Amino acid sequence: QVQLVESGGGLVQPGGSLRLSCAASGDIFKIFLMGWYRQAPGKQRELVAHILRDGSTNYADSAEGRFTISRDNDKNTVYLQMNSLKPEDTAVYYCNAQVVVKTNFFQLEVWGQGTLVTVSS
Repeated sequence: QVQLVESGGGLVQPGGSLRLSCAASGDIFKIFLMGWYRQAPGKQRELVAHILRDGSTNYADSAEGRFTISRDNDKNTVYLQMNSLKPEDTAVYYCNAQVVVKTNFFQLEVWGQGTLVTVSS
């Protein structure tokens, strides 16, 4: 079994910054892809950014230039540095990972429980 635990959400003023973290633990052999999604009230969940094991990244247009995703493979942790935050960034942010399980080498898609980010003055 694999768990993802997010941290770092909270309330921030427009123009401010937050850093989200997501740590994976459990029966992990390897994690290929890690990413962040978000879901605003009344909207569908959408990709924010993802990062491959080799460090290759992909960003949604809304995140490009303001957010930076990074990962520490030794710690099985992914980060999302969010700068120049806007009210429309308000959402629950979910961590996602494509994990190869140690016991049987099956690949699983795992989600975190979500962390709320509120951008408001």
